[in-house]
Amino acid sequence: MPGQIVLAGGEEFRLRCEEMDSFILEATGKRPARVLVLPTAAAFSGPEKAASDGVRHFARLGAVASELMVLDQEQASDEELIKAVSGASVIYFTGGSPDHLLETLQGSKLLDCLQRELNAGAIVGGSSAGAMVMGSMMRRPSSREWVQGLGIAEGIAVLPHHERSDPARVAQELARTVPPELKVLGIDARTCCFGTPGSWRVLGPGRVIAYQNGSWTAFSSGQILPQGF
Repeated sequence: MPGQIVLAGGEEFRLRCEEMDSFILEATGKRPARVLVLPTAAAFSGPEKAASDGVRHFARLGAVASELMVLDQEQASDEELIKAVSGASVIYFTGGSPDHLLETLQGSKLLDCLQRELNAGAIVGGSSAGAMVMGSMMRRPSSREWVQGLGIAEGIAVLPHHERSDPARVAQELARTVPPELKVLGIDARTCCFGTPGSWRVLGPGRVIAYQNGSWTAFSSGQILPQGF
């Protein structure tokens, strides 16, 4: 059975993340779940702390958690290093630079491993930058240019930290800048979409704003997005 995807809006591993992350661990069906935390996006902003924060967080929730320090393109295709991905219940990317994360993963052996593990039933995803790269398209924070993402969450794009945004204004901008078939999810911090394209559940204390064709709808924890997403 194919696995599921986590698209979190940021501020991972903090207070009020426990309920949604416990739900994700429960969904693995493993006791305990094996979680692998990758701080690739934080390569230039304290990857050791990003990884250790994630390991402590998931360990407190009852998982067997460890870090995988893949920080650049060479490491992302190091077969000896990335073999740790095999058999993980949850593979989770921290926040940081989405540009660096995307460039590191594109065309890598690690990306091949992620797809293989997802197809085998693992949960794959991440927070902020870690969620942004999962979609079919990604908006670069610096230039606001739309570029091709990894396509793990097919047909989806993620706008993280969305509690800072005005949905009406964002909807107008997206109507001018993205193709109509692209579904855009604005996800608040400490909140996530969990599932697969066409079957997303909202978890966490914030909201998810679903955008398409110039319109938007807000969803809260426990709600299921329409099948079109």
